[in-house]
Amino acid sequence: MPRSSLSPVTSNLPDGAERRALQLLVVDDDATQRSLITVAAKQAGHEVTVAPSVAEAIEKLRAARFDCVTLDLVLEDGDGIDVLREMAAAKFAGAVIVISGMDGKRRSAARSFARSVGIELQSLPKPLDLAALRISLANLGKTAMGLPAIHTWGGVATDAIVERHRT
Repeated sequence: MPRSSLSPVTSNLPDGAERRALQLLVVDDDATQRSLITVAAKQAGHEVTVAPSVAEAIEKLRAARFDCVTLDLVLEDGDGIDVLREMAAAKFAGAVIVISGMDGKRRSAARSFARSVGIELQSLPKPLDLAALRISLANLGKTAMGLPAIHTWGGVATDAIVERHRT
């Protein structure tokens, strides 16, 4: 039987472990990118809120708590750094995944700024690799539950659980 395009993927957590959905804010002015990120996150079982502008992102960050924000650096009404500044002022404790078509130098500057204000930031280039996004979200979900991250970009890191399955 074919899977629905919106059915959640199965968890690789140990039996009996509850998977915790991340509260995700997607900040991107490109409707196609917002849709891709939203569908991938929902398929992984996460709750998604979208903001197509700096102003809406700031409004939503002030109104609700998020575990993670995906953030484009170039938005029609400003810069992703403006959103990071607001997050820092609000003492945002979640993670940020910058998803941007900007060059590595600009993404690196955003990462440096985020570190300077205590925000954990990862960076993914556009066009977006959905597998890389899913891995980042899976790692964040495990970290939020206090579990060690197993997935890494470029392969799967082995740990005791993986080793047990190999024997």
